[in-house]
Amino acid sequence: MKSKTKIILSSIILFLLILTFYPVAKNSPIKYVERASGEINIEKVMGENWLVWLYNNPVGKLSLNSLVKRKFISSFYGDMMDSPKSVSKIKPFVEEYNIDMTEVDKQKYSSFNNFFIRKLKPNARKINIDSNVIISPGDGKILAYSNMTNQDFIVKGYKFNIKKFLQNDSLAKKYLNGSIVILRLCPTDYHRFHFPVAGKISKLTKIKGDYYSVSPIAIKKITEIFCQNKREYLTIHSQKFGDVIMSEVGATMVGSIIQTYKGDLALKGKEKGYFKFGGSSVVLLFEENKVKIDEDLISNTQNSLETEVKMGERIGENF
Repeated sequence: MKSKTKIILSSIILFLLILTFYPVAKNSPIKYVERASGEINIEKVMGENWLVWLYNNPVGKLSLNSLVKRKFISSFYGDMMDSPKSVSKIKPFVEEYNIDMTEVDKQKYSSFNNFFIRKLKPNARKINIDSNVIISPGDGKILAYSNMTNQDFIVKGYKFNIKKFLQNDSLAKKYLNGSIVILRLCPTDYHRFHFPVAGKISKLTKIKGDYYSVSPIAIKKITEIFCQNKREYLTIHSQKFGDVIMSEVGATMVGSIIQTYKGDLALKGKEKGYFKFGGSSVVLLFEENKVKIDEDLISNTQNSLETEVKMGERIGENF
C-alpha cells in the first residue's frame, strides 16, 4: 500500500513539474499611444515572463489563486523592498527602464521602496490650472469610456460592474450612465497620486480584496480584477464636475496604499497619497452629463489602446 502511495505521489509531482515547464504562447505586445507625440509604442513590462507564466500556465494559475493574490505575499515583498539591502536594486532599475532622475527631488535613498515612492521637483509636472479642466491624477496609461454602462469595459463581453466595485447600491445608481477613467501605473512610473479636481471630500471607504496584477496580461485572463482587488475610494463634491469618485486599486506586490491628504478639501493637483512597490491603478467615476472626456482618450480606448499621460495634464472638461 505504501509503495502504491509513493508511486501516486511521484506521479503527481512529475505531472506538476511537466506542467510547470509547459510552454505557453508568447504574450502579444502591449501597445499604447504616447500622447505627447501621438506615436504608438510598445510597453517594456517589468516581470513580463513571470506574469505570462502566472496567468497562462496551469501551475502558474494554481500558484496565483492559492498564493500570489494573497495579501501576505504582497506585504512580504513590500517589506523586502523596505530593507536597506534593497538599495542595490535601484541603479539597475533606473538604467533598465530609463527613469529620468533629473526630475526627482533627491538622488540618494534608504531602500528601494523609498526610491519607489519618490517625490518630484516642484516644477517637474505642469498642472493645468483652468478651473473647467480635469487633470490626470498621476503618471501612467489611461483607458476612458464616456458611458460605462453602454460600452464594453476593457475586455469585450464584460461590463464594468459599478455596484460590485463600490459595494454601495444607492451610490452606484448615480454613476450607471456616467463616464469612467482608469489610470494604470506601471512599476516604472511615478507612484504618487493627486486630486484631479477641487472640492469637498467625503469620508474614505476601504474595501478588502485580492492582489491580482492590473497589467493587460492579467486583465485578459481575469476581467473582473478591478472589482476583486483591494481598493479605497472617496467622493469629491465639485460644483463644476458633480460628485467625482476617486478610487485607488491595489495590485500584486503593492505593499500598501498610503493616503497623505488631510482635512476635507481637495485642491486640484495636490498630492492625495502614494502606492508602495508594484503596479496599481486609479479609477475616476463621473456622473452622467457632468464631464466631457477628451476625444483622443476615448478614441484610443475604442481602438484598444491606452494613452500615456503625465500627472497634471488635461484629460477632460465640464459640460
